[in-house]
Amino acid sequence: MAKVEKNLAKNKTASKIIRVLMAKPGLDGHDRGAKVVARGLRDAGYEVIYTGLHQTPEMVVNAALQEDVDIIGLSILSGAHIPLVKAVQSQLKNLKLKKPIFVGGIIPEDDAKLLKKAGISAIFGPGTPMNEIASSVRDVVLGTNRTTKKAGSSRSIGGKSTSKGRIRK
Repeated sequence: MAKVEKNLAKNKTASKIIRVLMAKPGLDGHDRGAKVVARGLRDAGYEVIYTGLHQTPEMVVNAALQEDVDIIGLSILSGAHIPLVKAVQSQLKNLKLKKPIFVGGIIPEDDAKLLKKAGISAIFGPGTPMNEIASSVRDVVLGTNRTTKKAGSSRSIGGKSTSKGRIRK
């Protein structure tokens, strides 16, 4: 894993630790990516609450409310990213909660555009460097936008970097 700056998560003025809820909504049972991101964010200084597998949108939003998180991360590999994200957004709206959401998984480019249009803060594909995820999450929470990278990835295949799946802003 790439070296992550230690105090990325600290707000310069209030030194508040950013609280992240990582969730696996739906029936998807593949949680390695979510666990890697949760650990990487924790190592970068964030407080991370991981909900575990098979969460309903209601469970995700209730956990976000109870834990008073700053941002919600959804890991979805089942292909049901659009309906699951919309359901989480609907639950947030019903409770009058405003929490930014980022999504990780294998998201087709057209779907990524729809999710961004629907208000998703960031979308990360396989192989996104952890420091980019940590920086993007921090920028979303703190209201800054220093990242100007285009959609793509930095997956390493056979020692060579490809350009698919990285961070979509």
